[in-house]
Amino acid sequence: LGLSVGATMTTEAFLNWTTIGIVVGGFLAFAISIFGGIFFVKTVNLFSKKKINPLVGATGLSAVPMASRVANEIALKYDSKNHVLQYCMASNISGVIGSAVAAGVLISFLQNMA
Repeated sequence: LGLSVGATMTTEAFLNWTTIGIVVGGFLAFAISIFGGIFFVKTVNLFSKKKINPLVGATGLSAVPMASRVANEIALKYDSKNHVLQYCMASNISGVIGSAVAAGVLISFLQNMA
């Protein structure tokens, strides 16, 4: 389906300001989500005895499994004994659940508006 739509789509229909705005908005949402996760974990670490790796906070979004794998590779690059894949996957799955709940709430609001 994607190949057939992509093959028949013209440049004028795809490459316009609306599409560029959607792509930029998605990139900003992704970056804000990663920054927010890292900032939240760093804030929690200020008040807790047991510290959490901030990379786990960066994986609290719905990019399964690549966010977890990238965070694990970064952790292993700095410390070969720092295996965070399981914790990052747990954070990743919570991001998926949160996205599903947020989508359900948004759909219910939109149904009530119509």
